[in-house]
Amino acid sequence: MGETAIHTARPGAAVAGHARAGWKRRIAAWLIACCALVFAMVVLGGVTRLTRSGLSIVEWQPIVGALPPLSSTDWQELFLKYQLTPEYQKVNPGMSLEGFKGIFWLEYFHRLLGRLTGVVFFAPLLYFLWRRAFTPPLALKLGGIFLLGALQGAMGWYMVQSGLVDDPRVSHYRLTAHLALAFAIYAAMLWLALDLLTPAPARAEEIGRLGRLRCLAWAVTGLVIAMVVTGGLVAGIRAGYAYNTFPLMNGRWVPPEIFLIEPWYLNFVNNMATVQFDHRLVAWLLAVAVPWLWLEAGRAGLTGRARLLTHLLLAALALQIALGIATLLLVVPVALAAAHQAGALVVFTAALAVNHFLRSADSRPHQGFG
Repeated sequence: MGETAIHTARPGAAVAGHARAGWKRRIAAWLIACCALVFAMVVLGGVTRLTRSGLSIVEWQPIVGALPPLSSTDWQELFLKYQLTPEYQKVNPGMSLEGFKGIFWLEYFHRLLGRLTGVVFFAPLLYFLWRRAFTPPLALKLGGIFLLGALQGAMGWYMVQSGLVDDPRVSHYRLTAHLALAFAIYAAMLWLALDLLTPAPARAEEIGRLGRLRCLAWAVTGLVIAMVVTGGLVAGIRAGYAYNTFPLMNGRWVPPEIFLIEPWYLNFVNNMATVQFDHRLVAWLLAVAVPWLWLEAGRAGLTGRARLLTHLLLAALALQIALGIATLLLVVPVALAAAHQAGALVVFTAALAVNHFLRSADSRPHQGFG
C-alpha cells in the first residue's frame, strides 16, 4: 500500500511542478515585455532630449495629461503656455504653432509611453497577486520595482521643472539620475525574469571554478554602468558638441582644460572637456575588459547560453563604440545619437545576462560532446 501511495502521489506532484513552471514563464514573459517598454522609453527619451522637445509640455498631469489636444482651442492654450516659458523666449522665439506641434508630440508620446509602461506593469501585478502566483520574496521585489517606477515618473517631472526657469536647460544632474534610474528598473526586471527562466544556481564548487571569470564579468558590468552615467553627463551638458575629433581631443590625448573649474572636483560633472574625457576613458577600458572577458570565457571552456552571451557582449560593444565615434565626428545627429543610447542598453543587457548565466548550472565548463 505504501508503494502504491508513493506512485499515485507522483503525478500530482508533477502537475503541481508544471503549474509552478507555467506561472514562472508567464511572469517572466510579462517582465520581459515591461523591459521592452522601458527600452523604448530610454530611446524615445533620448530623441526628446536631442530635439529639445522635453520642455514643450509645461505641466504634469498624470491622469488628465493622457489626453492629447482635441481642438484648435486646446492647441492654442497649450501653445500660449509654452510661449510664456524661457525655452520659447530664448531658444525658439517666433516658433509657429506647427513647429510647436512637432516638439509637443515627441514629449507627449514619451509621457504616454511612461503611463503605458505603468499600466502594463501594475495591471498584471494585481492579477498575479490575485492568483497567488508569487512567492512572498518575489512579491516584495516586484513591489519595490513598482515604487521605483513611481519615483521615476516623479523624477521625470522634477527634471523638466529644472528647465522651466531663466536658463532653459534641464539640470544635467537630474537628467543623469533619470537615466540611471531607468537602467536600474530595467536591470531589476531583467534579472528577475532570468531568475524565473534559467536553471537553479550551480553548486558552490562549480561556481568556485568560475570565480575569476565572474569577478571579471561584474567588473565589466561596473564599467558599463560608469559608461551610462558619464554618457548622461555628456548629454546633459551637451559635451558631445565639443572635441569632435577621434582618437585625440582637438589634437591632445588629454585636453589641457580638464581642470579649468574651481574647486577641482566640479570638473568631473560640469566641465565639457573632463566629462567627455571620462566617457572616452571608460570606453577605452571597456574595449580592453570585454575582449579579455571573452578570451577568459573561452579558456574556461564555457558552453551554452553563457558563452553565446559573451559573443553578443563583444559584438554589442564593438557596435556601440563605432556608434559613439560616428556620433561624435558627425556632431551628434539625432538618429545616430539615439542609436548610441539604445546601444548602451544593449551592452548593459548583455553584461547583466552574462553575469546571470555565470551563476547558473547552464554555464558549467565544457566536459565533452555527446
